[in-house]
Amino acid sequence: MDFRGIHDRLLAVAAPGLLGHDLPRPSNPADKKDKGRAGDPFVWVEPALLPAFLEVCRDDPRLAFEILVDLSAVDPSKDDPNMWVVVQLLSLSFRHRLAVKCTLPKASAALPTSTPVYRAAQWHERECAEMFGITFSGHPDPRNILLPEDWVGTPLRKDYVFPDEYHGISCK
Repeated sequence: MDFRGIHDRLLAVAAPGLLGHDLPRPSNPADKKDKGRAGDPFVWVEPALLPAFLEVCRDDPRLAFEILVDLSAVDPSKDDPNMWVVVQLLSLSFRHRLAVKCTLPKASAALPTSTPVYRAAQWHERECAEMFGITFSGHPDPRNILLPEDWVGTPLRKDYVFPDEYHGISCK
């Protein structure tokens, strides 16, 4: 199934939290600031309803997204007040993929955990929590996996300033 078919199916089953979609497009020659958009098509989902949306994607027999391939975050700009959570799903049965995005405000970046739907989300969410400062409410094991427990800040945010040193070790 192509992206249009997947999107139509999500609309037909009234997938919770589905806000819209975005398709790649060429730049507009009349507008010098419009660079277009490359990459994969994706759907926008309400952050609070992400687990319910993922459950529909997994359990609907015509979608059958058995695998959560990736769950990560993107901080598009230092000046942007929002960041994105990006989820990549894969159906081995039907050999199709789906990219899902949620917009979160940096000031209060939180959403419910997707671990009950896809166990693989556990490790991805732990990484997003420590690297981007996103809180995944209900996560079964929120310990850090990459940084020491006493590390201050979120290193993958664009506005992060690395410390000069950590416990006497230079970070430069």
